[in-house]
Amino acid sequence: MTQRSSSAQLFGLLGWLLVVSVAAALGAFASVEAPQFYAQLSKPSWAPPGWLFGPVWTTLYLLMAVAAWLVWRTPAASKTALVLFVVQLAVNALWSWLFFAWHLGGLATAEILLLWLLLLATLAAFWRISRTAALLMLPYLAWVSFAGLLAWTVWRSNPALL
Repeated sequence: MTQRSSSAQLFGLLGWLLVVSVAAALGAFASVEAPQFYAQLSKPSWAPPGWLFGPVWTTLYLLMAVAAWLVWRTPAASKTALVLFVVQLAVNALWSWLFFAWHLGGLATAEILLLWLLLLATLAAFWRISRTAALLMLPYLAWVSFAGLLAWTVWRSNPALL
């Protein structure tokens, strides 16, 4: 496979930004009432303030889109790596529905474990194609690890709400 043209690469980047933005929008739609709901929850002292989630996720989604684009644009790109990326992205969007819209804390906590495993598989697949892409995914892995622990702690502390 030959290197893609500059215009194809630009459209590819825009395409991956769009794919990630759609997933982010689906999650955001489920999180419309999240600030009020999050404020009601009993949280550990180490829980971040609600306002921090938006900037963190915006940054992570941008890094994820660039990582997927780097893999896509590589001649050695694997369909498996990109399918894993899209699947974990869909699971990511589902989490907001489970936790914030449907208040299913136990299922959301189990689902974030699935997300973490899919993300690890995606990162490993990206590593074989583009080390830079894999490294761009590391902050996302770190945040999902933290979010998983936070979700579990919040779920266990709020049995009446979750």
